[in-house]
Amino acid sequence: MMDLIEKPSNNFKKLQARLRGQVGRAIENFNMIEANDRVMVCLSGGKDSYTMLDILLSLQQRAPIKFDLIAVNLDQKQPGFPEHVLPAYLQSLGVAYHILEQDTYSVVKRVVPEGKTMCGLCSRLRRGALYTFAVANGITKIALGHHRDDIIETLFLNLFFGGKLKAMPPKLLSEDKRNVVIRPLAYVAERDIERYANAREFPIIPCKLCGSQDNAQRRIIKQMLQQWELEHPGRTETIFSAICNVVPSHLADPKIFDYASLATPPPLTPEVDADFAADDLSVDRDWFQLYQSGVIATINSTDNDVDDEVASAETSPHMQMNEAQP
Repeated sequence: MMDLIEKPSNNFKKLQARLRGQVGRAIENFNMIEANDRVMVCLSGGKDSYTMLDILLSLQQRAPIKFDLIAVNLDQKQPGFPEHVLPAYLQSLGVAYHILEQDTYSVVKRVVPEGKTMCGLCSRLRRGALYTFAVANGITKIALGHHRDDIIETLFLNLFFGGKLKAMPPKLLSEDKRNVVIRPLAYVAERDIERYANAREFPIIPCKLCGSQDNAQRRIIKQMLQQWELEHPGRTETIFSAICNVVPSHLADPKIFDYASLATPPPLTPEVDADFAADDLSVDRDWFQLYQSGVIATINSTDNDVDDEVASAETSPHMQMNEAQP
C-alpha cells in the first residue's frame, strides 16, 4: 500500500488531494453520507471501486461525523475468478467485508445470445443481489464506483439509443424505495482514477465476462468522447458542467416545466400607469436633492465609468466568493 511506500512523489500527493477534494465535495453537495450511516462499498476488483474504497477510508479518518464502511464483493462464479485476491487485500487493510456468492455468470451465458451485449442483464442480476444483502444487513447507503466519464457516457447512451435526456445520478432512491445508492466518484475523471490505481498498485481483477465485447454500445460512446477530447481538449468537462446546469424551461418536456401556464401579463390600467409616473418623479426629485447637497459629485458619469466602478467592486476582497468547481 502507498502509505507504506517511502516518500510518495509530489505528483501523487497532489493527485490524492484532488481526488479527496472531489469526493468530499460530491458527498457534501448531494448529502451522500450522514452521521451513523452504514455504507456498503461495492467492490468489484476494478480500478474504480478500489479507488473509491481507498478515498472513502481516507475521508472517514478525517470526517466530522461517524459512519461505518463495509466492503462487499459479489462472486459471480466466472471461470478463473481469483477468489483469494479481494479477501487477502481487505484483510490487510483491516476493513470489514463480506463476499456474496451467486452464479449470475451461468444465467447470463444461458439467456443472452452469442455476440449480444451481456452488460445489461449482468448489471440487473448483480444489483438485485447487492440490494437484497443491503436490506438484510441494515445498510443505509450503497456506494457504487461510477465516475464522471461513466455519467457522461450514460447521457449519450440514453440520447442516441434510448431517446431520453438522462444520465446517471450521483444519488438515487431505488425503485422499491428500500435502498439509497450513492456515487462518490461522480466528480472524478477516469484518467485520474487510472493514475491513482497505478500508483497504489491495487490488485486489479479484470472482468472476463464482458471485457472483451468490442461491439458494446458504451465502448463506442467512450471512443467517440475520447476522440472529441483529443480534437477539442476540455470538451468532456464542459459536457459534465452542462449536466450540472440544466435549464428545464429551455427543453421541451411539459412534465418538468409548465409551458401551458405561460402567458403575457395583463395590460396596465391607467391608475397603475399614473402610480408608475409618480414613482419616477419621486425618484428624480430625490436624486436631484442629493446632487444639490453634494452627496452625488457628478451627473456626467459615462457608461465606462459605471462599468469601472462595478468591476472595482467585484474585484474587492470583500466582494469575492470561492466557488467549488467539480
